[in-house]
Order: sequence, then C-alpha cells, then structure tokens
Amino acid sequence: MPFPVPESASDNRPPAMRDELLRHLDAAYNLARWLSRNEHDAQDIVQESFLRAVRFGDQCRAGNARSWLLQIVRNTCHTWLGRNRANVAPLEALDEAVASDSTSPDLTLQRRQDVGAVRRAIALLPEEFREVVVLREIEGLAYKEIAAVIEVPVGTVMSRLSRARERLKGLLADLHAGVSDGM
Repeated sequence: MPFPVPESASDNRPPAMRDELLRHLDAAYNLARWLSRNEHDAQDIVQESFLRAVRFGDQCRAGNARSWLLQIVRNTCHTWLGRNRANVAPLEALDEAVASDSTSPDLTLQRRQDVGAVRRAIALLPEEFREVVVLREIEGLAYKEIAAVIEVPVGTVMSRLSRARERLKGLLADLHAGVSDGM
C-alpha cells in the first residue's frame, strides 16, 4: 500500500465497511495517480477520498464499494485539481511491469519499450478518455460500473472508450514512427 490509512478512519464506523474500502485502495490510488498525474498528489487525494467514504459509508450499496469508492476518488480528484491545477506536476515515471519469465534480453527490452509506449500514450489522452481507459483496461471495471463512477450513461462510456482506443492507436503509431525515425 503506497500510503498509511488515516488515523481518523478508525472511528466508530462498522469495521466491515472500512475493511471493504481498504481492499480497493490500490485501485483508488491507481485512478488518482492517472488523473492527477502525480504520485504525491494521488496519495493526498486517496486519503481524502477514503475519509469521505468512511464518513458516508452508510450511503454505499452492498456489493458496490469499489465503484462507489472510485467515484469518490474521481470527484475528489476533480475538486482537488480545480483548486491546485497550477501546481500539478507532469506524470512521474511509472514502474514498468515486465514478465520475468523471459530469458531473452531483447524480448525483455522490447516488452519494456512497449509498456512504456502504452503508458506514455495513455498519459497523452484527454482526461475524459484517459479515465475510461484506466477504469476499463487497467482496473477491469464493467461499462455499467464505469458509468456509475463517472456519472454518465453507459452509451457515453462505450463511445468514449471507442474514441479513446482509436486515439491510442494513433498515438502508438506516432510513437512507434518516432522510434523508427531515430527519435
């Protein structure tokens, strides 16, 4: 876990709700990091979101804690960015997960380059596209869950995801062409 659980989260709320929310902190942090483009800001956003979620835990429907927490993270992030937009730093380098089962250094290098290109391309997407890609492709949420998180109809999620994927293809082609041209 990239940050400690706030002390005030240990109040008299039902432990089951806190435990359920804690299971989804990694997803919350991942979304906050992609939206804020900064590791430290994402930590602050998730802590604030977690406190809100614990405080208003009675509003969460059973079995929907992940989507509900991610919606709080998204809303908190937008509020936070509105207050601090001038202070937002560029996305810091993310750790590249590369399969360690490969014995070929060339294959390992190629995988790292591919992962890096995809991450750079996602970071270049406009926020409305970046958030649906992160929620669907990285966090694995269903369209209906994404619609609940970002508060739009399912059709809008599908449309944004389709347009985001098209933009990603173009960005990846441009990044690959830049590498091929000796960029």
